[in-house]
Amino acid sequence: MERIGIFVDVQNIYYTTKDTFDRQFNYRALWKILSERGQITTAVAYATDRNDESQKKFQAALRHIGFLVKLKPYIQRADGSAKGDWDVGITIDMLQGAADLDRMFLLSGDGDFDLLIQTIKNDQGVPVEVYGVPELTADSLQRASSRFHSISEALLI
Repeated sequence: MERIGIFVDVQNIYYTTKDTFDRQFNYRALWKILSERGQITTAVAYATDRNDESQKKFQAALRHIGFLVKLKPYIQRADGSAKGDWDVGITIDMLQGAADLDRMFLLSGDGDFDLLIQTIKNDQGVPVEVYGVPELTADSLQRASSRFHSISEALLI
């Protein structure tokens, strides 16, 4: 049975599904699909912490499904811009986790991850499949993935 790792860029998935479908992503449905493909040994959801009650409920639901939820403080800058991305954290965790996994799944549309995926595939021989909203997923990320899965109705609430 394949050992599977799931790595979720929560903010990216939230905004791309909201912008495209005006709906939320169904993490429970994803878990069911991927658990049929192998043993999920690593599942991490990377999110920003705004100390909001609805976010706390969402994070508790992710934990209940089986995800480790990693939080980074949401920072609102004086100029109105915001910061809270997990690109470096996701990269480190995926590079370190590849040695113990047979297949990895990244949920994101961020093209910054294309080099990461190529490195894991080429240097460690671990396939990396990507889930994303096609119109909002960088072409370079889709091309770099071992397989690209379009987020569609079956994965929405």
